[in-house]
Amino acid sequence: MSYLLRLVVPDRPGILGAVATALGRAGIDIVSVDVLERGNGVAVDDIVVELAEDRVADSLITAVTTVPGVVVESLRPFAGQLDTYRELELLESLGRADGGTQQLLADGLPRVLHAGWAAVLVGSGDGAAVVAASPAAPGLDGVPLPWLPLAAPALLPSEGAWVPELWRDMAVEMMAVPYDGDAAVLLGRSGGPAFRRSELARLAHLLGIAATVTRLPPT
Repeated sequence: MSYLLRLVVPDRPGILGAVATALGRAGIDIVSVDVLERGNGVAVDDIVVELAEDRVADSLITAVTTVPGVVVESLRPFAGQLDTYRELELLESLGRADGGTQQLLADGLPRVLHAGWAAVLVGSGDGAAVVAASPAAPGLDGVPLPWLPLAAPALLPSEGAWVPELWRDMAVEMMAVPYDGDAAVLLGRSGGPAFRRSELARLAHLLGIAATVTRLPPT
């Protein structure tokens, strides 16, 4: 089974090697590594690992915390696409598409950004409409969205006053970015970790490119 580990580690040479060695000694395979942030002497890394079915998830935490200074921010099952070129593959699929690009974004962005779900919205407040959503996206009918229309990328944590009580109980973390004029893309994941500003910037950059790609004639 695959898991996504988010680690806060000292930003010094060899630290990822030490983490990889600790996991290897525990018989745990690393599938991919994304460096999310670096600054103030620390780095934040997302590491996807493969754990044998007869192993418990806590063994991941035990392994990585043998490395001095490593902190586990979150651990959750991961069922996304495990490859190095997720962004490029999504943009390539948008370039080949003749329509349906919003659904392609909704389906592809959760894999790219290790999120649980995505939705493309148009309109504002109570009049917002979902024009595309990934299969795991929650129903948005009747949910007030006072942050629409969206003028700039925004982090939308689960304790916001507009967030339904069930979502708060599930600790649904969200971020949203304007897309191609009057639309917005909303990404969420349950149980954390909270989206970081580096992830928000990555989504905004990717959507800016996607908006340009979708205006080109399909290849």
